[in-house]
Amino acid sequence: MADDKRPEGEPFEEGAPAEGAPGADAAAETGSPADGIDEDELTVQDILDAAERETSAPADEHLADLKRVTAEYANYRKRTEANREVERERVTVDVVKGLIPVLDDLDRAEKHGDLVADTAFSTIAAKLRASVERLGVKPFGSVGEPFDPNVHEAIHQMPNSDIEVDTVGDVVETGYFLGSTLLRVAKVVVQVPSDG
Repeated sequence: MADDKRPEGEPFEEGAPAEGAPGADAAAETGSPADGIDEDELTVQDILDAAERETSAPADEHLADLKRVTAEYANYRKRTEANREVERERVTVDVVKGLIPVLDDLDRAEKHGDLVADTAFSTIAAKLRASVERLGVKPFGSVGEPFDPNVHEAIHQMPNSDIEVDTVGDVVETGYFLGSTLLRVAKVVVQVPSDG
């Protein structure tokens, strides 16, 4: 700057008003740079203390962000666990539905006397049934229980004067639950009350 009127050899302070400029008198009166901080007042220890305060006590906004991220992660974990449980049950249902025809064959073989005790075939049948039960499958539908149209499918009705309510007279196909999920209704012969 050609207009600068400073003695030669004197360094130019950036940010300080030049002589004769507006605000130069105020800076000259205080004897400090334009930002109003005396450089001699700020020590290395002050800078270290300020940095330590900033790191030891996080700002409120950082704490709020941390709480928000923690809550989002907790919600994510809950959703993931719920989805994993639903997927596990879906896969189990698919596997068990594939085994139901085999269980039906075992029931028919047992009714016909093909599952004689202490034979290889009866041992295999017992192991398969135990494995399916460990998966949470529960068979239902037995002779003498009350007929429930929600879980029984009536394929035939037989009048019976000895009963007062609709009752399962014979089970053609066993029904199965997996937990609370109905895999298949039981196909049954229903005994219905008759007058005579």
